[in-house]
Amino acid sequence: MNKLDKQYQELLQDILDNGVEKEDRTGTGTHSVFGRQIRHKMSDGFPLLTTKKMAWKVMVTELLWFLRGDTNIKYLVDNGCNIWNGDAYKAFKSTFSPMPGIQSSLPSQDEFINKIKTNNEFAQKWGDLGRIYGAQWREWIGFEQFDNHAETIYVDQIANLIRNIKENPDSRRLMVTAWNPSELHQVVLPPCHYGFQCYVSDLSPLEIIDQAKKDGLWKDTIPEGMTLGELQKDFKTKKLSLMWNQRSVDTFLGLPFNIASYAALLCLIAEEVGMIPDQLIGNLGDVHLYSNHVDQATEQLSREIYALPTLEFSNVNLLDGEFDFEVKDYKYHPSIKAPISN
Repeated sequence: MNKLDKQYQELLQDILDNGVEKEDRTGTGTHSVFGRQIRHKMSDGFPLLTTKKMAWKVMVTELLWFLRGDTNIKYLVDNGCNIWNGDAYKAFKSTFSPMPGIQSSLPSQDEFINKIKTNNEFAQKWGDLGRIYGAQWREWIGFEQFDNHAETIYVDQIANLIRNIKENPDSRRLMVTAWNPSELHQVVLPPCHYGFQCYVSDLSPLEIIDQAKKDGLWKDTIPEGMTLGELQKDFKTKKLSLMWNQRSVDTFLGLPFNIASYAALLCLIAEEVGMIPDQLIGNLGDVHLYSNHVDQATEQLSREIYALPTLEFSNVNLLDGEFDFEVKDYKYHPSIKAPISN
């Protein structure tokens, strides 16, 4: 049974029933509740909502962008991902100054994005969003104090996470954060989903055997000359869970992407460390519907829930931000258009 869509519909209804009206930085206005949670067991399927079509290729492109440590939208727009265009254009508008004889009026957003695509110098200057997710995940800037001086150090949080999961799976410090108070003034938008934590637990003997069968490793008899202990070295014996924290939740447009993106990240990390993806948990702070998304949410609430698809990864090289993927058996309702508030 698809419990993910059901949870999501219940959250939409909760906001419609209990949300309070609040103003916001975009001027749109929201209906808001505080402190909610999404929980999903990955063995139930990959959590792409079925009550509306999800642009999963766009989601994967953004995740690749994060993992590569990139903060410039050129990679995104070159690969058909436009979800950060409005934020980049808003930052550009705030600093735009006409150049006499060259540019006398503000370019439209479409003209701005076209210049990002076609003019590398322009893209380098105006396409960068500051030290947002990719920079914090892959190149957190810190300092190491010596006797009489301090040196700058760069912390690759994703690489550290992978190493720590492998070396100390019981650690309670398997964490990555994107919330860097000293650099919030350098970003076009402070991170909405600001950190995540991983948790490792043991598979039961039956779970080990079941997974070994799925992986094609289980044998009815132990190969001649091989001990059971040697055979078990090829088995996955642990499962990995991931919990992310989010301060601000655009429930209609953003949250479905956040769920799928962190599910994909969980699968990728699990593949990298040789474990099974288990629980995905989202802790949600200000959970809101924009006032111009109410009709769309009501439409989605009326829709039948389908079975969840599966998402398969191969050729995973997480630290280089490279992998192949395929979505299978994705049955969905038509997409529901809604305006983005920047």
